[in-house]
Amino acid sequence: MTTTSGDGGSATADREILVSREIDAPREVVFEAFTQVRHLSRWWGPEGFTTTTRSFEFRVGGAWDFVMHGPDGTDYQEWITWREIVPPERISLLHGESRTDPDAFESFLTFEPTGERTRVAMRTVFPTRELRDQAVEKYHAVEGGEQTLSNLATYVADLLRGTES
Repeated sequence: MTTTSGDGGSATADREILVSREIDAPREVVFEAFTQVRHLSRWWGPEGFTTTTRSFEFRVGGAWDFVMHGPDGTDYQEWITWREIVPPERISLLHGESRTDPDAFESFLTFEPTGERTRVAMRTVFPTRELRDQAVEKYHAVEGGEQTLSNLATYVADLLRGTES
């Protein structure tokens, strides 16, 4: 697992979080698990969270409208608009609480083959450093990102074994 927050030399480094993980599965399988709602609802989010999808349209300009249910019973309204889709290489998206959320952030996902495995990298860029810091400190975005990719790795392993629940 590789994680960085606010370091590096890019122009947006002070507004970024980068989380990555190598997953023991071919890139096409990992990409499918990340792009089909029947899979996403089974692994998306940090430990203890569940996801209810209201609508899902995976295409450039399409949206995923969903609610994340926290382990403490808190519901988090979420909205993702897909901005770029290059199967099975990369996805970019805009993520906020609604289509018009002024604090929405961008995420750039890459799926890089490493032999029979896939390295997934999620680079998230916030509008301001303050919003990035709030996501890290208040919402534990780094740990949440790591847990989300861990859930993806577990789900894909189960999928390949034919034991996904």
